[in-house]
Amino acid sequence: MLRYQENNELHRDFHGTTNTTLNYIAENYGVEALKAILRKTGHDVYKSIREKLEKGDASELIEHLNWFFFRENGKYQLTVDENEIRFEVLECPAHKHLKALGMEISPYSCLQTSEVNAGMCEGTPWESSVEILGEGHCVQIFRKQVTK
Repeated sequence: MLRYQENNELHRDFHGTTNTTLNYIAENYGVEALKAILRKTGHDVYKSIREKLEKGDASELIEHLNWFFFRENGKYQLTVDENEIRFEVLECPAHKHLKALGMEISPYSCLQTSEVNAGMCEGTPWESSVEILGEGHCVQIFRKQVTK
């Protein structure tokens, strides 16, 4: 069961706040500071996911990805095998909402995804990558390092 499984009313406006915050931190403290904050967020806020990944168990990560994109009616495809989780975001719900608000999408939006994912994987046998394919379209890959 997810540690944070919000089932109450969905308030998408947090995307606007997050977008503005990403820009503020990068512009006032630098991109390296932003990366450190995002990575620490992935490491600490998603602690239960990271702890399971440390044991080789990706079940909570899979549930997390599925739940939050399903909840926001995001368009995605999730493919799972023993050593790889491929999460293709076909239409990012955050980008879609920001556009609806008439906001410019932060140039650090995808950095947020890659650094939070890296923080979740830190100290585990898993590593993450993000390949940006277009506006609101990316592939997030979580790969388990197989020791021989």
